[in-house]
Amino acid sequence: MRIVSSFLLLFTLLQLLLNPIFSISDSDGPFPVRREVYGNGRIFDITHRITSDMPSYGSEEGLGQFLWLPNSMKNGSLANNSVMKLPTHTGTHFDAPDHVFDHYYDAGLDVDTLDLEVLNGPALLVDVPRDKNLTAEVMTSLHIPKGVKRVLFRTLNTDR
Repeated sequence: MRIVSSFLLLFTLLQLLLNPIFSISDSDGPFPVRREVYGNGRIFDITHRITSDMPSYGSEEGLGQFLWLPNSMKNGSLANNSVMKLPTHTGTHFDAPDHVFDHYYDAGLDVDTLDLEVLNGPALLVDVPRDKNLTAEVMTSLHIPKGVKRVLFRTLNTDR
């Protein structure tokens, strides 16, 4: 029995080493491995880093304190327990269909009803000039090819 347990432990460790979930570096400590290539496509993370001074809908000052650690192992707690409080329109997000259309709200079309295939896949990236607004005229001038399902707009807000 002890030989089987040792073999299983060794096998598990080998699997982790060959296909790691975490990478360990002397200087950085453990951090999740990020795969940016899947199949024939490359994945780009467009998420903005959440910081206390980032713009937030409905706030002139930004987020302020949005993250704190009420329970800490350094203070004797069994585990670190963070609390995060953010308005729903903070950072990179996708609005639910029912957010701006009342008939979708009445029909119960919330984000949990969306098929994730709609949000994932090839996309056309449009660099919007920093001095332009996205008007109907600008949209028409883009000549977006038929069949394009996803369009991402890099705007002045991308730089904030």
